[in-house]
Amino acid sequence: MSSFRDLEGQELGPTRWVEVTQERIDAFADATEDHQWIHVDPARAAAGPFGATIAHGYLTLSLCAPLLSDVLRDVESSGMSINYGTNKVRFPAPVPAGSRIRARVTVASVEDVPGGEQAVLHTEVEREGGDKPVCVADLVVRRVG
Repeated sequence: MSSFRDLEGQELGPTRWVEVTQERIDAFADATEDHQWIHVDPARAAAGPFGATIAHGYLTLSLCAPLLSDVLRDVESSGMSINYGTNKVRFPAPVPAGSRIRARVTVASVEDVPGGEQAVLHTEVEREGGDKPVCVADLVVRRVG
């Protein structure tokens, strides 16, 4: 079993690829009540700035959770990890429907907190075939127990 402290300064990944289908985008739109045409109207989006529908930025961010679990299995098996927050999030490039994404994670810093430890995980999500990240986030995760 590992701790965040054991991984501090290390880059983990890349993770597995995850497909961002139109069905996934539509389900996220339903869950968040964000039905902007650029996400859910393929005909209109085809004539839009990206040539296709694109994932919501927050959908891309939310997919960090399963991607993190790919590279943090040993840490997660040693206790309970919870999302504590984010220090910074940016979406430098879109994720067109049908794209595949994956992440690379660097354990940027670790500090002790009551009952466990807290890590800042610098996470860069890339799109297969893309030339720049689709999401860059400093995710704050606590491990307790």
